[in-house]
Amino acid sequence: MTRTTPPFRADMVGSLLRSAPLKDAREKHAAGTLDHAAFKAIEDAEIVKLIKKQEAIGLQGITDGEFRRAYWHFDFMEELDGVEAITADSGMNFKGGVGIAKSLRIVGKVGFSGHPMIEHFRFLKANVAAGSTPKMTIPGPSMLHYRGGRKMINMGVYPQMEAFYADVGAAYNGAVHAFYDAGCRYLQLDDISFAYLCDPAQREMLRERGDDPEHQPEIYAGMVQAALKDKPADLAITMHLCRGNFRSTFIASGGYEPIADVLFNTMPVDGYFMEWDNDRSGGFEPLRFLPKGKHVVLGLVTSKTGVLESKDDLKRRIDEASKFVSLDQLCLSPQCGFASTEEGNTLAEDEQWRKLELIVETAREVWG
Repeated sequence: MTRTTPPFRADMVGSLLRSAPLKDAREKHAAGTLDHAAFKAIEDAEIVKLIKKQEAIGLQGITDGEFRRAYWHFDFMEELDGVEAITADSGMNFKGGVGIAKSLRIVGKVGFSGHPMIEHFRFLKANVAAGSTPKMTIPGPSMLHYRGGRKMINMGVYPQMEAFYADVGAAYNGAVHAFYDAGCRYLQLDDISFAYLCDPAQREMLRERGDDPEHQPEIYAGMVQAALKDKPADLAITMHLCRGNFRSTFIASGGYEPIADVLFNTMPVDGYFMEWDNDRSGGFEPLRFLPKGKHVVLGLVTSKTGVLESKDDLKRRIDEASKFVSLDQLCLSPQCGFASTEEGNTLAEDEQWRKLELIVETAREVWG
């Protein structure tokens, strides 16, 4: 029942709490008191320590914790051709009244002509131990549209939305192949829009701004299909879905039923990281749509608080999920990253590592 290819029985979404030395270096660099070379040296050193820590607790898929990013999504998308970062009034508003005052604007034809994260991956790959699998995470293609909709798109460049969707899919296809050429064999698309589409309030928001929430899942699925066209057979692709994760807050609620069929049966991916750490995520019934050959990584361990889950409770919930799909098609992870933005969630680093250790231990006992 063990797995040697991604997703792994014990896995993680990607981001990890930024270390104190990294936070200090980032502040000094922003203030102009630490030059770029010195800052990068500290980044490199902290990422090497992070890699060794993940390997020490028994994780097989190893990330750089997204330590070089401020945001899980903006840092990637703003480097695409035709995309410009702007300051927004309030950004996406999370429950609790907090938001990110940043957005993206489409000012030219979207494309891919290289990206700094290719080098970020090369550094990760060069520093993982033999037997470990370096994992890269990037936002899914739908995120370039979902956050702002057509109001953030220069309609002189894209008078028809179909052309925009096609160009985004093609740009992502270029990125997928560039990461593969750099040696990546485990790539994750963080495409949280699919979980947001399960929330009636989010669907109404789309409707009010001129999008059709009934057809948007199919449109977004088409972008993923274009992104993964001619995907190499030995490149494992997973998708991550959640309902928002910023300083332990959230945006959306709702079970996966509205999008389960499209998600599982039209996406050319190998596995899905799905949030199931609380009642806002609904039940496991949508797993009945999962076809043979695909895997779901159950996000049963919350990254939003430091309270450690009970191993017996995790096993009970895995057993509940296995009533709808084979146990062999299931894995275990946190429901999201621990630091989708550089601020991180409201728990301590040692609490983060205890949760990851719990996942590894539980997976070994369940799957061997």
